[in-house]
Amino acid sequence: MDDLRTTLATFSPDDRKDFGRFIQRQGKKQKDRLDLQLYELLLQQRAYTTEQLVSRLYPGEANAVAYYALRKRLMRHLTDFLLLRQRQQDPTAASSVRGFLSLAQYLFDVGVPRLAWNMLRKAEKLASQNEQYELLNTVYNLQIAQANSEHADELADIIRRRNQNKKAADEEERAGIADSLIRQRLRQARIKGRAGESFDAILQEVLREYDLQEAFARRPALLYRLMSITRSAMLVRRDFASFAPFVMRCYHLMEKRHGFQPAHRYYQLGLLYMVAHALYRLRRFDESVAYLEKLRVVLHSGPRSNYAEFLPKHTFLLAANYAFQRRNGESIKLLVEVIKGAEGTLSPRDQLTARLGLGFHYFAEGQFAKTNQVLIGIGRSDHWCEQQMGIEWVLNKNLGEMLTQLEMGNPDLAYNRLRAIERVLREQFAEGGPYRYVLSYLALVREIIDDPAAATRPEFAERVDQLPSFQPLEREDIHAISFYAWLRARMLQRPYYDVLMELAS
Repeated sequence: MDDLRTTLATFSPDDRKDFGRFIQRQGKKQKDRLDLQLYELLLQQRAYTTEQLVSRLYPGEANAVAYYALRKRLMRHLTDFLLLRQRQQDPTAASSVRGFLSLAQYLFDVGVPRLAWNMLRKAEKLASQNEQYELLNTVYNLQIAQANSEHADELADIIRRRNQNKKAADEEERAGIADSLIRQRLRQARIKGRAGESFDAILQEVLREYDLQEAFARRPALLYRLMSITRSAMLVRRDFASFAPFVMRCYHLMEKRHGFQPAHRYYQLGLLYMVAHALYRLRRFDESVAYLEKLRVVLHSGPRSNYAEFLPKHTFLLAANYAFQRRNGESIKLLVEVIKGAEGTLSPRDQLTARLGLGFHYFAEGQFAKTNQVLIGIGRSDHWCEQQMGIEWVLNKNLGEMLTQLEMGNPDLAYNRLRAIERVLREQFAEGGPYRYVLSYLALVREIIDDPAAATRPEFAERVDQLPSFQPLEREDIHAISFYAWLRARMLQRPYYDVLMELAS
């Protein structure tokens, strides 16, 4: 895999044009620039091998050494272009502070201390506004080193600000360590699925060890981190009823008491997404869409650097909400556009999320052939998907594939998929472990495969009502309800989507 080509493939059409013009402005102006030729070759849909690229760039005599030097030059252009674009898109970025620092150091070196100190004060102000504590430490160290200048601030005052910043920087570092520790343990537990639910003890232990229990109330960055940790635990426990009011209260308290500065846009977006997602899982769809609209406004008022992460999330969750507002056609349109328009730029996780979501929406519309086509288009093994998304995502995909084959009139293929799901659950978990309810569900589907009329009999309805996972319905997971709705639709001999809407309302 060519990493340079992969990076360039993430560019939008406008970015590609801008970078091409940027290359032309570097160095001497000439018609046949090899760096520009290499760039154009790497943009082509066909992926050339190294040998093919060398032969195209140096047709007279293959020159591998010159080719690799050319790649380094193109990579330097790319780095400079991205740094420049980052500063243009986000004037409060750390690169601006580093720019002031570099200029100040140069001015000190050439003997212009008054202007150098002006640059240091600008660097301090910008870094302080954006909570860039590590850079602030560098600023204060340079100020202390140049404190003998007649243009300097009082040394005692500099040291006081430096010590105050050190506390905030240390808190940030401790939060980073705690965040990584807990996320690592959550990832390990997520692969095991619902078997690993003892997260409260992990959470409290790490927060206590790093003295972070109260820190989240003062700073959006720490609030976001700790809400992320709490949300991860809630996702496994399915305790959205507790999490939704908690994160909403924390968000609005922060908004009211301290507000969200431009430097806090990323954290504000993350918190708004958590609120919207929790409300969706509680089936409060109108409220979820309202918070997604707030997210959209904040997203478009901030730097484009946030788009790659939050634009797909916004789209996927909006499409999911629309499906339960009887706007499933709009859901399909949203996801088709994002898959076509962002092919190659979506992260692997986002690609998987988009395709599984689109498959669900087609299924709800009764377009089973399109559902099958979308699921086949995932094109990854279950093992690979499990490492990316966790066992429950793979389980949802496989259940969807099974029901799709059954609806398409392929009971043999559906039965094979059913047996494969059973085998995996029994091999990974003793008697199904936390997924025993899935085995009970599969037993009912097996009856329908063997005898489609079985679903209409009273004794079948009794066994469906005894499924423990789906009781009480008003508190169960929205994904579980989707599969339960399929059984209900078979029992009632009604369209699946209508039954799903009734259960979700």
